Amino acid sequence: MFSQGAELVSADALQVYRQLDIGTAKPDAEILSRIPHHLINILDYSENFSVGDFCTMADKAVQEILQRGNIPVLSGGTAYYLKSWLLGMPATPVSDPQLRGALELLWADKSDDELKKELELIDPVSAGRISRGDRYRMLRALEVHLQSGMPLSSYKVPDTPREDYQVLSIGLKRERSELYHRINQRVEKMFEEGLPEEVANLINQGAVREHPGMKAIGYREWFGEPGESVSDAAAVKELIARNTRRYAKRQITFFSSLPDVHWFDASENSGIPRGIISLIDNYLKNNTTRIT
Repeated sequence: MFSQGAELVSADALQVYRQLDIGTAKPDAEILSRIPHHLINILDYSENFSVGDFCTMADKAVQEILQRGNIPVLSGGTAYYLKSWLLGMPATPVSDPQLRGALELLWADKSDDELKKELELIDPVSAGRISRGDRYRMLRALEVHLQSGMPLSSYKVPDTPREDYQVLSIGLKRERSELYHRINQRVEKMFEEGLPEEVANLINQGAVREHPGMKAIGYREWFGEPGESVSDAAAVKELIARNTRRYAKRQITFFSSLPDVHWFDASENSGIPRGIISLIDNYLKNNTTRIT
């Protein structure tokens, strides 16, 4: 077994928010006390967090972990963040705060469906990649088009890994039916642990559907469309489960595009821990420099 300690850098776009605990399935206090975690609970739900922010903060965390002689482990469910960190980001125009503010004002009283339809007209590829509730990324795609006259999807992500780190990529996979069953179970558990109460407390504190954190699956479903009120918890539960299954399907496709991933079957009794530990041990023996 490798002797270096490991520290985890979360690549989850939503666990950065302090107040979103149950709906983002954050590690519990016991796990956080045993394993150092980074980029968790660092922002308020009203603050934006972009892929550029993630890459900058993740690089800083990785450097600090390496300086301590430990192994940084980037882990999480936001495949776009992991891919952008691993391969680098496309050379899109720098965001214009004045233009962005004007776009946010223009679309403030429009529904997610209306915004997505507008994006489909100018950039159908990005519209297909961005989830319906992700207004931040949809507005960014509109902003890039207005700035450059080119669709965001025309700016290509590099296709070769960065060379400043030695990277060992490990992925877990499940049969689709098992994955969907586990998603349904997870949503049930979230409700049992108090997701409706967590959301109610957030709303009482002033949370609204326009806040970045409230656009997350598990939270946005409680707000409905502008002017609507949501009172049927059972319907919300089913909507969260459905949206999570759809998101998982997209993520599977996205993760499969990452290069040089060592995939492990995550089914029960598949021997994952032993296989992963053996892989890491062999990798460290043959690579004496840095690893992430």
